[in-house]
Amino acid sequence: MRLHVLALTLLAGSASAFSVQRPTNAFGTTVGVDRSTTAKRTLLSASEISGTPPTAFDDGKSPFEITTPIYYVNDKPHIGHAYTSVACDVIARFMRLSGREVYFLSGTDEHGQKVETTAKNKGIDTQQFVDDVSTNFRELLDLMDISNDKFIRTTDDSHKEAVQHLWNTLVEKGAIYLGAYEGWYSVRDECYYTESELVDGKAPTGAEVEWVVKEPSYFFKLSEYEEKLLELYEDSPDFIAPNSRRNEVLSFVKGGLKDLSISRTSFEWGVPVPGDDDHVMYVWIDALANYISALGYPNMEEGSDFSKFWPASLHVVGKDILRFHAVYWPAFLMAADLPVPNRLFAHGWWTKDGEKISKSLGNVIDPVELVDKYGVDQTRFFLMSDVTFGSDGDFSDDAMIRTCNARLANELGNLCQRVVTLVFKNCGKAVPTEIQSYTAEDEEILAKAKALREKAGGEISKQAINKYADAMIAMVSDANKYIDIMQPWVLKKTDPERMTTVLYVLLEVLRYTAVLYQPLIPSSANKILDQLSVPEDERTFDHLSDEYAIKFGAPINKAVAVFPRIELPELVDA
Repeated sequence: MRLHVLALTLLAGSASAFSVQRPTNAFGTTVGVDRSTTAKRTLLSASEISGTPPTAFDDGKSPFEITTPIYYVNDKPHIGHAYTSVACDVIARFMRLSGREVYFLSGTDEHGQKVETTAKNKGIDTQQFVDDVSTNFRELLDLMDISNDKFIRTTDDSHKEAVQHLWNTLVEKGAIYLGAYEGWYSVRDECYYTESELVDGKAPTGAEVEWVVKEPSYFFKLSEYEEKLLELYEDSPDFIAPNSRRNEVLSFVKGGLKDLSISRTSFEWGVPVPGDDDHVMYVWIDALANYISALGYPNMEEGSDFSKFWPASLHVVGKDILRFHAVYWPAFLMAADLPVPNRLFAHGWWTKDGEKISKSLGNVIDPVELVDKYGVDQTRFFLMSDVTFGSDGDFSDDAMIRTCNARLANELGNLCQRVVTLVFKNCGKAVPTEIQSYTAEDEEILAKAKALREKAGGEISKQAINKYADAMIAMVSDANKYIDIMQPWVLKKTDPERMTTVLYVLLEVLRYTAVLYQPLIPSSANKILDQLSVPEDERTFDHLSDEYAIKFGAPINKAVAVFPRIELPELVDA
C-alpha cells in the first residue's frame, strides 16, 4: 500500500484574549503574566494553546514573563552576561513556539558609587559613560541573537519616577525610617556585609570592603519580614532554584535579618530620595524595581501592562546576586502590598581552564571574540549544553571546539547534508512523491521524534536547559543510527521504493528536530528547515504533527553545509 501526504492549511487562531484561570500562592502571586512584541501572534483561548508541561509554579499556558538581571555598566560585557542572556532567550523562544505569549525583559543598571567613580577615573561625564557602556550591552544582545521584548535603563525618566513612587509607598506603609549607618561596605558588590560574613578581611565574593563611618541613611525594616520570608520559602518550595541555592537563602534568613540601609549621602549618581535631595537611593532598591517599572508601574489599573504581566514568571540571576532577589526584593514587594515573583533561578559562575576568571589573571572571556571565532549558534550551543544549568562551568577552547565539531558539524550538520544530498540526487531534486508503508523501524524513529516535544518541554519548564540540549543530541544520534542501518545509498540499487520511504522518514525526523532546535540555535535550525522546504509559517511547535508533514513533491535544493567544522589545529586536533 502506498501512502500519500495531504497538504493542509494552518487554521487561523481565534482573536479572543487569553482567559486562563491562573493559580496563586499564599502571597497572591499569580502564576505567569506577560507578553511578546518580538514575535507577534494571534491571541488564542486557553483551550487552543498547546503550551508547555505544567509545574507547581507555572500552569503551562498562561502568558510568561522572563527577566535577566539588569547588567551593571561599570565595564564591558563578559561571558557571564552572555550566558544569562542566552539562557533566558532559549526559554523565551521555547515558550513562544509553544503558543504562549511572552514578555522578555533585559537592560542595564546604571546608578551607584562604582559607576560614578569609574566615570570620574576615566575623565568622562557620568551620563556619557553609562550611555556608551549600555550600548555595548544592547549590542551584545543583538550579536547573540537575543529576542528580548524590552531593554530598560535605570537612567530612563520613567524608571526613576516609578522607583520614587515605590519609595513613597514604602514610606506610607511605615517600612522606611531615617537613621545612621556604620559598617562594612563593598563598592564592587554594592552590598553591605556584617563582620561575621567577611572572609580574610574581604567580602564573601572576594571583593574589597571599606568601613563606612556613621553616615545618615534611610533604612528599610527588613527585620520585620524574616518570618514572612521564611513562610514564603516554606509555602512555595519552588520559589528558589536550584535547591542548593534555596538552602543558602534559608540559612541566611534564619540567621537573622537586620534592617537594611537603602540610601547614601557620600555620592550623587543615583535616584534622589523623594523630599530629601541629600540622599540617593541604595542601588539595589533602584535596580530591582526595573522589573515593575518596565511594565508601567505605578499604573496598576485593570488593563494596564502591570495588571496583565506581573508577577514575573521567572527571574534568572547569577548566584552572586541571589540574596538581593530572594530576600530584599520579595520583602520590598510584601511591604508595598505587591505580589512576589513566581520563581527565581540562580545559575553558577564560569571559570576558564580550571582557573577563576579575573582581570588580574588576564583570562576574561569576551563573548564578542567567541562569536567572531566560532559563530553565534556554536557559542549559544556550547554555553547551554556543556554545563548543568545552575552549576558552575569551566570554559576551554578545546572543549568548545570538540563539542561543536562533534554535536553540530559531525552529527547534526552531517545528517542534514547526507539526507538532503541523497534526496536531491536520487528523487529528482524534490521530496519523494510517494512512499511505502512504514516498517517497525520507521515507526520507532518517528515515534521518538514525535515524543521529543514533550520531553524537551518538560526540561525547559524546570529550567533544565542542558537536559533539553541532551534530548536534542540524543534524537540526532538516533537518526544517525537509523540512516546507517537503513543505508539508503545501498537501497538505491536494491530497493528504490524502500529508499524513498527511508529518506522521507529522515526528512520528517529532521523537521521535528530542527523545529525543536530553534530556541537553542535559531539561525542554524531555520537554515535546516529552509533546506527541507518547510514553510516559514509552519515552524511553531503546533506544527509538529502529521498534518504539517513535509509535502510530497516539494522542491529540494542542493545541500548547503550548516555547521562547518572548526579547524584550529594550534588548539586541538578534533
